Amino acid sequence: MGPIVAIGSLVAGILLKHAADLIPQIVWNPPSVAIVIGGTIGALMVAYPMDDFIKAFKSVGIFLKKGEPDRAEIMAQIIDLAQVARKESILALEKKRDGISFPPLRKAVKLAVDGTDPAVLQETLETEAHFEMEEAEVNVKFWEDFGAIAPTIGILGAVIGLMKVMNSLDKPEEIGPGIMVAFVATLYGVGAANIWGIPVGKKLKRKAVLHHYAFEMVIIGIDGILSGLNPKIIEERLKVFTGGHDEEG
Repeated sequence: MGPIVAIGSLVAGILLKHAADLIPQIVWNPPSVAIVIGGTIGALMVAYPMDDFIKAFKSVGIFLKKGEPDRAEIMAQIIDLAQVARKESILALEKKRDGISFPPLRKAVKLAVDGTDPAVLQETLETEAHFEMEEAEVNVKFWEDFGAIAPTIGILGAVIGLMKVMNSLDKPEEIGPGIMVAFVATLYGVGAANIWGIPVGKKLKRKAVLHHYAFEMVIIGIDGILSGLNPKIIEERLKVFTGGHDEEG
């Protein structure tokens, strides 16, 4: 929705400035597309291994996906698991596993039921959480770099266009239109960076942080369960992740 609103606002601004005649040149200019998009993608292919390059493009699916882990639901499930473990046993958690929606919590329950040493279980979960966060950061950095490179490539396209105009100084009627076309590449570069690259990077980063919070809840929760803590204490530890932490004083 965001890119649609941004592009729609730009079009509205162009129309309000009575510059509708510029729209055809702006909307589709193959040389500018080739220079800006092709040049930016090429530079990113140099900067990133191919596996990271492909994963970064696939991460657009995460950008378009609406939901993040429901931390309130995860907390409720952890508290429920803690109560079952306290009243019955760790082995009794097996019957709850299939109803858990958050994969890391489901995995943690499986490891706990299988009798994994608590220290090993915690280390396993912490390693996985760290790895997922690092991988998410690669995607974030990729799109931030897209936002940094595209405007520069756009300037390169403008310079090429202006060089072409210099060859037409003996034809004054071609100078104005030539300069206008030259700056389309700059428009593409700045637009691609600020409407797509930078915003995608920021949203992916926020989603990664929220997912990491949910993973941290699992680590804290399962540690509390295996330590035999009162479910109320576990709940207090988890409230900070749901915005339900009460401050005293």
